[in-house]
Amino acid sequence: MVAIPAKYLLAPAGSKVLLLGNEAIARAAIESGIGFASAYPGTPSTEIIEALAEMAKDVGFYVEWSTNEKVAFEAAYAASLAGVKALVAMKHVGVNVAADILMSSAYAGTNAGFLVVSADDPGQHSSQNEQDNRWYGFLAHIPVIEPWSPSSAYRLVKAAYELSERYRHPVIFRSTTRISHTRESILLEHDIPKNIKTKGVFDRDIKRYVLIPAHGRLLKKKMMEKWNRIIETEGREPFIKIINPGNRKVIIASGIAYAHTIEALEHLGRGNEYTIVRVSLPVPLPRKPIIEICREASKVLVLEELDPIVEQQVKKILFDEGIETKVYGKEYVPLNQDLDLDKVYRAIKAFEGLDPSETPWRPREPIKTEPPIPPRPPVMCPGCPHRNTFYIIKVAANKAGLRNPVFTGDIGCYTLGFQKPFKTQETSFEMGGSIGVAHGLSKTIEEPVIAVIGDSTFYHAGIPPSINIVYNKGRAIVLVLDNYYTAMTGHQPHPGTGYTAIGEKTYRVPAEKILESIGFKTYVINPMNVRESIEKVVEAYKAYREGGQVAIVSRMKCALQALRDARRAGIKLPVYGIIEDKCTGCMVCVNLLACPAIIVPEDGKKPRILPELCAGCGLCAQVCPFNAIEVIRPGDPDWIKAWM
Repeated sequence: MVAIPAKYLLAPAGSKVLLLGNEAIARAAIESGIGFASAYPGTPSTEIIEALAEMAKDVGFYVEWSTNEKVAFEAAYAASLAGVKALVAMKHVGVNVAADILMSSAYAGTNAGFLVVSADDPGQHSSQNEQDNRWYGFLAHIPVIEPWSPSSAYRLVKAAYELSERYRHPVIFRSTTRISHTRESILLEHDIPKNIKTKGVFDRDIKRYVLIPAHGRLLKKKMMEKWNRIIETEGREPFIKIINPGNRKVIIASGIAYAHTIEALEHLGRGNEYTIVRVSLPVPLPRKPIIEICREASKVLVLEELDPIVEQQVKKILFDEGIETKVYGKEYVPLNQDLDLDKVYRAIKAFEGLDPSETPWRPREPIKTEPPIPPRPPVMCPGCPHRNTFYIIKVAANKAGLRNPVFTGDIGCYTLGFQKPFKTQETSFEMGGSIGVAHGLSKTIEEPVIAVIGDSTFYHAGIPPSINIVYNKGRAIVLVLDNYYTAMTGHQPHPGTGYTAIGEKTYRVPAEKILESIGFKTYVINPMNVRESIEKVVEAYKAYREGGQVAIVSRMKCALQALRDARRAGIKLPVYGIIEDKCTGCMVCVNLLACPAIIVPEDGKKPRILPELCAGCGLCAQVCPFNAIEVIRPGDPDWIKAWM
């Protein structure tokens, strides 16, 4: 569990290193002298804290995985109040969780540089929505910095810390999936500071830090003064850059749209015909350079990803100044999905009155193969404990007479339970939503309700709604899937893992103890032991029908981590196979489990197990009605330890 620092992250100034966008953000934060970093893991932001955790012991600063984004924000913000430069990172929907403290932090301000990294996900590559978090800048009156590449992220993080310290104010740094998860060769500008400040002093300023209405009204005025100063004075590099001034046609490009704009104009051969305004401070948009450039412009095109945030500000600025230049934007640029060269190229052609369908490249066509590549929807891994658990709770429901239960779901690997044959996720809205929604349904429908939530998600946002069920006499069953890790985002530790972000041992917080302490009768199962677990879940269902508050914790290590641990420890796991003479071709193993290791040959008669994929969990052997699945390669005597 101890992180080994990657040497390239610690390279000296003058080195040229290939960095992931998130690693570039992390390196720049260290060069800026941060002493405190916190986050809750969420793609596409996760690698920021992972990189910082790798460097923490060598460099000498504090880093943690917090229980949720609000807690992470509060911790990092407190460090900045004590005079320690800090960073908090989260994915875009995580800012929703932290929004309460985000708003208040703008009123009280900071005492050291404080960066809030929001990694947005245009295109919903791994998220339930693609909200544009630049809006939070307006809502909270916090400036938003937006890079256009990993190398620009590296430079702009340092500029963002300077901005934060200049105004003693938080700054939102908005990355996106394409920037966070792209690699670029970056020339490191500065060495890592040798004496990073990790301890400070808290100044007891009641009027500033206690946001009662009387204090808040005064602080709001100060906050707006900062906001207006930024609008009037920050219209310069690196936040605004004017390229090729003097042309009557203007393109204003924000964030990653700038990178696509430069390439699109090269393809068009019209780069010299445009003045380009590169925007890296989209919120609030500085007025002066926009007025200066647009006053003589014949027409303006605003290119940005997702919502028309810069476009609306440009239109307002020109309206207020009485400038009648026509501004175009979302007429030509999509409101959803991430931008790419093709979309920007077509937008510029349409802006020019040209046929946008004509491009210098052929339209994208699906790759054709013979035989055709079959569709491959995401599936749970071979040996995944959730597969076992879903089988157990459904079989137990039938045995206990729990008819037609409604399964409310949550955010994690187990969301794949919505698929056949499991059908154990019938809602999935946000972190912790399974339990809150289950409570509401339990009050309004007749069917039994089972809330399915992962362990990390339970610590993140599942405890308050669990308390709510007990307090308000809800009738939902809480099912916690404990696989020891925040598995979906890369096996980061959480309070139930027993390790911190930098690999130090700490107290392991059992989910069942929390649930017991608030009034649930709790049943803990090991889903590897299918029959025993079914009987225990039947018992839990009976207690539920008798009117008790019931929770089930299903605990078994994530299969991916179990396989890693087995390899590292030199433990050989068992491998199962289907004995053809015993197999009747009933397809129970295929139809009930949907395990990727079990395949059906072209003749479609009898399934077989791919030994290279078998994780040795043994679920298939336990469900086969004809005992046709057996161990064909025994594991070591202590193989079970890899799963514990």
